[in-house]
Amino acid sequence: MLSFLWKRLLATIPVLLVVTAVAFVLLRLSGGDPAAILAGDSGTPETIAAIRMRLGLDRPLIVQFVQWCWQLLHGDLGNSILSNQLVTSMIAARVEPTLVISLSTILLSMLIGVPLGVLAAWKRGSWIDRMTMSVSIVGFALPGFALGYLWIYVFSVKLGALPVQGYVNLADGLLPFLSHIVLPTLTLSVVQIALIARVTRTSLLEILSDDFVRTARAKGLPERIVLFRHALKNAAVPIASVVGIGVAFLIGGVIVTESVFNLPGLGRLTVESVLARDYPVIQGIIIVFSGVYVVINLLVDLSYTVFDPRIRY
Repeated sequence: MLSFLWKRLLATIPVLLVVTAVAFVLLRLSGGDPAAILAGDSGTPETIAAIRMRLGLDRPLIVQFVQWCWQLLHGDLGNSILSNQLVTSMIAARVEPTLVISLSTILLSMLIGVPLGVLAAWKRGSWIDRMTMSVSIVGFALPGFALGYLWIYVFSVKLGALPVQGYVNLADGLLPFLSHIVLPTLTLSVVQIALIARVTRTSLLEILSDDFVRTARAKGLPERIVLFRHALKNAAVPIASVVGIGVAFLIGGVIVTESVFNLPGLGRLTVESVLARDYPVIQGIIIVFSGVYVVINLLVDLSYTVFDPRIRY
């Protein structure tokens, strides 16, 4: 196990290196000039050139990339071009809303998606199965920003029950905290619930035809025990895999959702930095998101041994 863990951790280094290189090059080729944004509308070519020289943007791309990698090796993500703040400080100040929304989304998605998938598999071919899968298809197809505006219209504009935007820390009160994360969590959870429910149903249908399930039923065990203790445990590996895949959808959804609900998280910071062509901040956020995704997938791989003891690394 330790050998496998070390190999996977070492394998993340070239993955992150490739991600940083691609992100670095694409940002430079995307157009726009941070120096021109800093100079403003009245900036002269001489002023813009001086700013580019001060920021090091006039150097060859390979030199800029090597210098940035050297900073990364020392734990330095650089300084923001616009505010001159440390990128690490800017990310740390924005990470709480993103982390809270992401965790609540994963938790809600699993609490709803897994039982829905189990129910659909148990009632295979019935109206419950067809309705569950139809709702899953619709939920998977709806874009996140459209769902966000729909929840705002229903719960905020019409009912006046929940705030439209903003974020409140848990230290400022449990009720205000929960009321501000409900709509973003619902927006992000719909796609995750649909994905988990469909995979749970498919995986469980394969397990329900196995001999050990028929034996458990023949012994007179209640259907609830057969489904959740025996069948679902053996179908957990594909479900865990799709939760790891869902993190990738979640990262993209966070960027859109935080913009819709005006949440001061990493998604909103990403949009602001892209519009301002703040290269160091964008690169730092990409590194953080990539690292989180790699770690989540590593944890998913390790969880396989818990769900299926036959798997050994």
